[in-house]
Amino acid sequence: MHIVSLRKISKTYSLNITEKKYTYKDFISNQEVKWCPGCGDYSILKQMQTVLPEVGIAKENIVFVSGIGCSSRFPYYMDTFGLHGIHGRAPAIVTGIKLAKPELSVWIITGDGDALSIGGNHTIHLFRRNLDVNVLLFNNEIYGLTKGQYSPTSGLGLKTKSSPLGTIDQPFNPLSLALGAQATFVARTIDKNPKHLREMLLKCHQHKGTSFLEIYQNCNIFNDGAFEVFSEKANKSDTTIFLENGKPLLFGIELTKGIRLDGLQPQVVSLEEKYSLEDIWIHDEKDCTKANILARFFDTPGKSRFPRPFGILYTEDRPCYDVLFHQQLRQAKTNLDVPTLDELLAGPSTWVIS
Repeated sequence: MHIVSLRKISKTYSLNITEKKYTYKDFISNQEVKWCPGCGDYSILKQMQTVLPEVGIAKENIVFVSGIGCSSRFPYYMDTFGLHGIHGRAPAIVTGIKLAKPELSVWIITGDGDALSIGGNHTIHLFRRNLDVNVLLFNNEIYGLTKGQYSPTSGLGLKTKSSPLGTIDQPFNPLSLALGAQATFVARTIDKNPKHLREMLLKCHQHKGTSFLEIYQNCNIFNDGAFEVFSEKANKSDTTIFLENGKPLLFGIELTKGIRLDGLQPQVVSLEEKYSLEDIWIHDEKDCTKANILARFFDTPGKSRFPRPFGILYTEDRPCYDVLFHQQLRQAKTNLDVPTLDELLAGPSTWVIS
């Protein structure tokens, strides 16, 4: 067994792959988990602890950074390095960590209120810079920690303590926001589908650049059942579509429904009528234009004409900000005429007193 030390790694910038074989128990901290019983956060925590042994990185080289909110307790429950930051500023903290130690595997844990309200400005600039980090947005469409106020993703008309007559704010569409900010990996999953959640977490880790994963997460205290239409057996075959690159967009119990493109206008069609597989839209996760169309399958649950997409909407290869930063740093040092210590102590102007 050999685990490279943080001190050595900071000098070589090599990827810290370990031969040690971890299990999920190695990533469980000694802290008592303090989420409400039944919270969707438990599922996300368990899947993360299950996935990390597969990635082969020494756990002292994994960092979780959070802001404020129920989700932001996450770093306490992972037996890795972590930092519980301040409201909305996790991207700023992570930028400093990643630029100082680019070899680390860094994860941002945030919520819809933390990332899209006070942290909105930090979030969009993280996306456009394309730092090599992973962003997990726990979206429960409510402020849970502060007891049930509406959040930037709460649906129109939702009655809460801060909107007793129903919210009149148009909710953010997180995937459209990420695509508009030029994110290089945009995906969605849900807490009640652990297999898919685990797959998306692995895909996030594998992506070089800023990966953004929106996770539908149930708050059973203040917004219970917000995503039930996408998770319950009686509904989910007609309300969800799971994206696979190069595969047709099919849904329904027998996969007899599909999405057809008429130009850039999507249509729900039936394979039992006049349409065949040749008519169905084939998913291409490199096509940003079509990803923006998919992200707009975002109508009111139960009333939408289209199923809600889950999986990778879009991914692209683009240089990472941290790589470009260190390239510039090396170039600047190469071109710099470095003075000697005596020259620095003397300064640019000296004189002799006789």
